Amino acid sequence: MARYGLRVSMRDVAAEAGISRGSVYRYYADRDALVAAVIERTADRFVAAAAREVDAQRLLADQVAAAAVFIRRHAGDEALTLRLPGARESLLATLFGAGSERLVERWDAFWLPRLAAAHARGEIRADLDHRQAAEWIVRLMLSFAVLPSAVVDLDDPGAVAAFVRDHIVRGFAP
Repeated sequence: MARYGLRVSMRDVAAEAGISRGSVYRYYADRDALVAAVIERTADRFVAAAAREVDAQRLLADQVAAAAVFIRRHAGDEALTLRLPGARESLLATLFGAGSERLVERWDAFWLPRLAAAHARGEIRADLDHRQAAEWIVRLMLSFAVLPSAVVDLDDPGAVAAFVRDHIVRGFAP
């Protein structure tokens, strides 16, 4: 994908891997399944790396802030993302904008236990719908990957963290 981009063909993959095109089809039903698998694997690798920094924080607001800072710091990191040929944006931005329902569900699942723990600590209000809150967090994180800001210096980790903390605390607090 780094060489051919999202328009990669099964023939391209087979040639790159030194195998027959039929062998590629044994693992992936079609090109869309192949692209989806690459996007999911890249997303999983990125989230796993972010989890270490997120889980180093005790409070939910700090966890969400750490995730936003991680996204801003690593959005162009070639070890965690995949640069597409001729594209300004990384695959991270592409996959965040891809609208993959399975990815959103997996990212929601990442936040659900953290929301449950925050609920147990009394950090969030009792009537907060955890599934909706998880999706809101995911949507917020996606925005940090792909949208510029008119009010926050997204290149300043402290400003990003303060912006997230302030609004998480106000929106979720009891």
